Amino acid sequence: MLDPITSMESFVLETQRLIMRRWQETDREPYAALNADPEVTEFLPSALTPEQSNQMIDRIEAGFDRHGYGLWALEVRETRQFIGWTGLAMQTFESHFTPAVEVGWRLARSAWGYGYATEAARAALTHGFEMAELTEIVSMATVSNIRSHAVMERLGMTRDPADDFDYPLVPVESPVRHAVLYRLSADRWRSFDDL
Repeated sequence: MLDPITSMESFVLETQRLIMRRWQETDREPYAALNADPEVTEFLPSALTPEQSNQMIDRIEAGFDRHGYGLWALEVRETRQFIGWTGLAMQTFESHFTPAVEVGWRLARSAWGYGYATEAARAALTHGFEMAELTEIVSMATVSNIRSHAVMERLGMTRDPADDFDYPLVPVESPVRHAVLYRLSADRWRSFDDL
């Protein structure tokens, strides 16, 4: 059973419209539905079963305890509706840029088009650079996931095509194997405050 949010105050981030918090038992069912949506999982190797969704939540929660950050459950402040996750994840699969901390997001279709991913990712980046004292944060997406590329660019992240890579755990024949990599250094992040 997941701990209630009230005992995890240090892990709660808030933005103007969103609350980013630790996961609750009540998130499991809507998260499984989100992961079964073919539009949400279009750029993943496959949709997730409810069991796989639950296992992912358990891994996310363990990561918070290890690192002090993770993939925060995301809810709309006004309605308290769970809409997915946004946050930071340690990536250790074998590639030229790993190990690395990635900022990422996965939102329910009903939450698309409102700027929530960008708003929450900015809060996650602030936490990563200011609280966790990371020197660089990356983001990645399959080549055809143009919506995620746009979020990365709105965050001020930059891409060098020489950094693009193939996900090692995705089958060679998969159309989502090839990915782009965006980067953001702490120094560049801090320079945005000077603008």
